[in-house]
Amino acid sequence: MTDTVAPQTRKFEAEVAQVLHLVTHSLYSHKEIFLRELISNASDACDKLRFEAIANPSLSEGDADLHVDITFDADARTLTLRDNGIGMSRDEVIENIGTIARSGTRKFLESLSGDSRKDTQLIGQFGVGFYSAFIVADKVTLVTRRAGADASEGVKWESDGTGEYTISAVADAPRGTSVTLHLKEDESEFLNRWTLRSLVSKYSDHIAFPIRLPKEEEGKLTDEFETVNHVAALWTRPKSELKDEDYQSFYKALSHDFNDAASWTHNRVEGNQSYTVLLYLPSKPPFDAMFSGRDERKGLKLYIRRVFIMDASEQLLPAYLRFMRGVVDSDDLPLNVSREILQDNRLVAQIRSACIKRSLDLLEKLANDDAEKFQAFIDSFGNVLKEGIAEDAANRERIAKLLRFASTRSEGQTRTVSLDDYIGRMVAGQEAIYYVSADSFAAAKGSPQIEALRSRGIEVLLMIDRIDEWMLGYLNEYNGKRLRNAAKGDIDLTAIAGGDDKDAREAAAKAAEPVVARLKELLGERVKDVRISQRLTDSPSCLVLDEYDMALHLQRLMREAGHEVPPSKPILEINPQHALVQRIEKDTDTARATDLAVLLFEQAQIMEGAHLDDPAAFVRRVNALLA
Repeated sequence: MTDTVAPQTRKFEAEVAQVLHLVTHSLYSHKEIFLRELISNASDACDKLRFEAIANPSLSEGDADLHVDITFDADARTLTLRDNGIGMSRDEVIENIGTIARSGTRKFLESLSGDSRKDTQLIGQFGVGFYSAFIVADKVTLVTRRAGADASEGVKWESDGTGEYTISAVADAPRGTSVTLHLKEDESEFLNRWTLRSLVSKYSDHIAFPIRLPKEEEGKLTDEFETVNHVAALWTRPKSELKDEDYQSFYKALSHDFNDAASWTHNRVEGNQSYTVLLYLPSKPPFDAMFSGRDERKGLKLYIRRVFIMDASEQLLPAYLRFMRGVVDSDDLPLNVSREILQDNRLVAQIRSACIKRSLDLLEKLANDDAEKFQAFIDSFGNVLKEGIAEDAANRERIAKLLRFASTRSEGQTRTVSLDDYIGRMVAGQEAIYYVSADSFAAAKGSPQIEALRSRGIEVLLMIDRIDEWMLGYLNEYNGKRLRNAAKGDIDLTAIAGGDDKDAREAAAKAAEPVVARLKELLGERVKDVRISQRLTDSPSCLVLDEYDMALHLQRLMREAGHEVPPSKPILEINPQHALVQRIEKDTDTARATDLAVLLFEQAQIMEGAHLDDPAAFVRRVNALLA
């Protein structure tokens, strides 16, 4: 290969330079990952060529035996990985190597914690896998030619990782890409055949193309190559041949996750259509899952007869299962399938249904077999799973069974209570599952609306996640038990063990009619109504809503997000036994009684987490009463 044009020197973009500096100087905990990343890039290049050659066989250029070769030269201190895949044009080299995917780079930089062991785990998750070569190399040379391009259109890229790179044309580059690492002085271990073979087995044994090393005879390397990986895609191998370590190794390469998967399921379906499904449940959120939205999802790869077609998560799994990782390999879909075809394809609908079922089966099994791992899943992905209550009516009961919540019996705000747990602890006469929603655990647990429930030993679920109120709009009942917001509508506790005597309650309400009437007059348009509360035991007042009104804290969240919220006024419920309420009833000074009544209302607003319309007036009223 010879340069035909003088090299052009270009600067990396500023963020690329930052990443290169961090990769080169900070991220050393698992330096051997550079080999995994470069092999994965080479495998992707072979996959792309195999797919494009289906429509355009001439791209193979008479060489359809796709492979990845690893060679090294101990004297020159170079390590080279070469593939005969799709290759790159000059523009693609500049785009793919001179820059990093804009969507992830800044988040990558912002995610760095300063802990090198954790930071190293980010390699490969934001398109920076190629740059991991600079962990062990002080110079990297890349030579490439796009399949189908003329032999004179080769490209050579070279950099020492210090902020600049050179790029030039090459006259006789073969199809594909070779990456040559000029190793640093203290990285001689990667000039050892046994070390390289061990790393291939550890990180890349599942790659579906031959990874080849030069044969060794009598202690010397020969010009012949031998394949050192299994080649067969892991999901095509019988489960009886595979060990847990094999599945975990494949998961890490598939997801670029250094953590083990929490669980997995591997199934081969044969019948009217044949396909293989291998699904993984991560133990922690991969960074791409955290930063990708519902509309930009990856993680479930679609193959057709072992040919990689696309990342098809949104076609094969609903958004609420976007944390799943894995592979689907169909024997029956057409190789020229597009995303549009996938949306309306009957076979895809069957595969999607099977993937949903397998995913929920996997979660149920984990919940039954390993409570600790399942709790870790809930901590990481519980809010994502809740989206399924609204999105998947057919599986709503199964999803609800998996959800976990904090409750008035929780130790701290950890979400550990299932709806089945709750039902199993319901007191005699209780027919509903009670919950209260708030912005925080402390606000929910201290909510005055649940005082009477707690005094009777009734457990209350504490809905403290932003998604909860929206989710509960779709989850009206579970296992025949209605879910009731303790802060909405009328609550009658007379049928529950320890409930009030109905006659005594009616007598108390009649006796409180004068103070109720006075509060209505003093508060005027601030409230929809004032009434005696069956919820309160200690607090003087609380705000409640009609049964189908939007929760107050959800109204605030909607307004903060810029949405219009239908106007509604709360109902003020009072505890006629409380000294503050009795003082309002007896106070003959109308101005002072008005201040007390407004304070009673504002206290209830503050308990709901609301921002007062006039905090200064509130302070003046408090100061006047204290004085």
